[in-house]
Order: sequence, then C-alpha cells, then structure tokens
Amino acid sequence: MRMTMAVRRWRLALMLLAVVVSRSCGLYFHLGETERKCFIEEIPDETMVIGNYRTQLFDKQREEYLPATPGLGMFVEIKDPDDKVVLSRQYGSEGRFTFTSHTPGEHQICLHSNSTKFSLFAGGMLRVHLDIQVGEHANDYAEIAAKDKLSELQLRVRQLLEQVEQIQKEQNYQRWREERFRQTSESTNQRVLWWSIVQTLILVAIGVWQMRHLKSFFEAKKLV
Repeated sequence: MRMTMAVRRWRLALMLLAVVVSRSCGLYFHLGETERKCFIEEIPDETMVIGNYRTQLFDKQREEYLPATPGLGMFVEIKDPDDKVVLSRQYGSEGRFTFTSHTPGEHQICLHSNSTKFSLFAGGMLRVHLDIQVGEHANDYAEIAAKDKLSELQLRVRQLLEQVEQIQKEQNYQRWREERFRQTSESTNQRVLWWSIVQTLILVAIGVWQMRHLKSFFEAKKLV
C-alpha cells in the first residue's frame, strides 16, 4: 500500500513537471517553394492551443535570412485525431492561429507557403519560426490582469487554479490513453487466442485426413 502511494506521488510530480515545463514548444524550420511541413501535438480535450509564427526569406545577395515580404503568406491546416479539419486558413508572413481541441489525442498541424503565386520566392528557402503554446501556457496573464484589474495575489491564485485544471486534463488524457492501450491489448490477445485455436483445429483436421487417406491407400493395396 505504501509503495502504491509512493508511485502515485512520483507520477503526479512527473506530470506536474511535464505540464509546467513542456507544454510550450518553440522551434524553427525551413520550407521549400512547394514543401509542406506537419507536426504532431498530443493535446487533451477542451484545451486551448495558440501558435505564433513569423517567416524569413533567404537573401542571396546578403547571404542571410531577412523578414519576408507581406505578400508571402502561410497556409495553416489543423486536423484532430479523427482526421477532421479543425482549422484551415491562410495567414500573412507573420501571424497567430488559435483553436480549441474537442477530442483528446494527436493533432496534426501543417504549414505551407503560398509562394507559387509570387516571384519573390524565386526557388529560395523560407525559414519559419513557430511557437506552440498549449493549455494555461497560452494565456497572457499580463493582459488578463489589466483587463480584470487583478492584484498580483489574485493573478497568482488564478494562474495556480488554471494550472491545476490543466493537470486534471492531462491526468484524464493519460487515463484515456491507458484505457485505449488496454482495449488494444485485450483485442490483440483475443485475436491471438482465436488464431491459435484455428491453427490447432486445422492441424487436427489435416492429421485425421492423412490417417484416413493412408488407411484407404493400404486397404486398396490389400496391405491391411
């Protein structure tokens, strides 16, 4: 019993650390003229996600990346775990997209440029800086404090409450994943069992047929 409680405490601590630290993702990547890049983000249900991006176009004369022109835009498409389109929209060279998940699981976030319409790209390379924030990390608490006229203590309490709510969503998501894994394991075990039974029946049927065939052969040859 003590061991079980200790394991649960460790799991809760690790989950707290994961929620507080890893639910914000910042990176940059390169896109070709007709290239499409997709990312997978595991998101609990009823969770807000905010993505901020900016683009830079490679200048061959200066041999460095410079801010892209306003005409060079990005097309963002997001699909939920059921492959349903959650968001499909074209933005400018710098923008922000927001969506709320309604199904837990892996969400696909895809980006590609509308560069084929513009000669400015000229077959060059586009650098995209992308920052994805999930859950309470997507909230701008400075803006919330100014809007609702909250004191520092009130703001901190609200932040803690939203962190607890996000932890509960993460726990529910982990339970959902465990349930799906258990169902998959049980289904696989059941299929393996039935396949073993079918193989056994086939072997028994082949053995009986071979014995009858040999008996008929020996009787025909008058050996028995």
